[in-house]
Amino acid sequence: MIRPKRSELSRYLRTETVGGSLLLVSAAIALVWANSAWSGAYVDLRDFQVGPSALHLHLSLGSWAQDGLLAVFFFVAGLELKRELVVGELADRKKALLPIIAAVAGVVTPALIAIAVGWGTPGIDTAWAIPVATDIAFALGVLALTGSRIPASARVFLLSLAVVDDLLAIVIIATVFTASIAFGWLLAAIACAAAYAYAQHRRITTAWLYVPLALLTWYSVHTAGIHATLAGITLGLLTRVRPDPGEDEAPATRLEHRIQPWSAGLCVPIFALFAAGVPLGGDVLGSLLTDRLTLAIMLGLLVGKVVGIFGVSWVAIRLGIATKPRNLGFRDMFALSVLGAIGFTVSLLVAELALEGDEQDKAKAAVLVTSLAASLIGSALLLRRGRAHRARAHETGDDRARSVVNDDNGGATT
Repeated sequence: MIRPKRSELSRYLRTETVGGSLLLVSAAIALVWANSAWSGAYVDLRDFQVGPSALHLHLSLGSWAQDGLLAVFFFVAGLELKRELVVGELADRKKALLPIIAAVAGVVTPALIAIAVGWGTPGIDTAWAIPVATDIAFALGVLALTGSRIPASARVFLLSLAVVDDLLAIVIIATVFTASIAFGWLLAAIACAAAYAYAQHRRITTAWLYVPLALLTWYSVHTAGIHATLAGITLGLLTRVRPDPGEDEAPATRLEHRIQPWSAGLCVPIFALFAAGVPLGGDVLGSLLTDRLTLAIMLGLLVGKVVGIFGVSWVAIRLGIATKPRNLGFRDMFALSVLGAIGFTVSLLVAELALEGDEQDKAKAAVLVTSLAASLIGSALLLRRGRAHRARAHETGDDRARSVVNDDNGGATT
């Protein structure tokens, strides 16, 4: 038996799918804890403040998870986006065009629907940004569990779409939720990022330089008044992804190998533990279908993502602007677009930035309910498409070819 070398894409998918499972467990624990007799302990833990006051870093544990741990998550997303742009699927303009178009439409359409539904309601001026993001770990986790018979190109399409989606979400966070900017600290952040890029150009490899530079960049961005996750994705995009002659692997690959398991297995689940603890008593659940703000978020996610991702992709393919992924049918793409409605991590982050008090709890509940609905509907569609692919493979006697296609998700060929 010969086991081929596992690709970077398949390794990324496996790590993110495990992280997706841990994410679900953390969210479930948070919901149960926040609605139990020990809810006070949950709130006390989330709001417990640590850190040096002199450096303006005396933050709650929930804020550290939001500003610090998610910066690691977005650093990994930046590494993957850079790799896809330079040496991956997005490096081919024809292949890159469709997921980029789908990602942009999947951000714009939910925002427009949310604004249209919630127009005139308090908080919609910032809450429109809540349904724009797709959760990479959650969506890939659902795909891994229920889409094993779907062609490997589905995973490439969903991953490429999600990383571009996250980049757009970070741009929105940096622009919409920055009330004022301390320009001195902004210049310091730019200088640190430039030093990081120069060190990459000079092929410096020591962590004794990069770790302090990364921490200084994060601190400068945070102190400048810009959401600190921007530091993560910026440094990820500045990391070199092409290996030099004689170099076993590029810095981006080494960093992904070391950091991504911590990001997917620790950082994101801890953030979910502090962000998903929504009290569901009172009128929180009852108002989901009557409150215009929560309706705007739910329709923005579930309808906006599907219409934006699938509808615009269908039009782009029909007009010849972009090409359909190999072995992927329109029904497969529709199922994937439903997975795009799983907002979760970034949507919960935006809800915390956009709203306060009861409105924030309602918005988070809307994100959780819609993400659950999207995962269940998407799973059902993927299982149905999987049976169709399996039947077609049996009809053509192409089971062996199918196993080779599915090997990109971590299987072995013989």
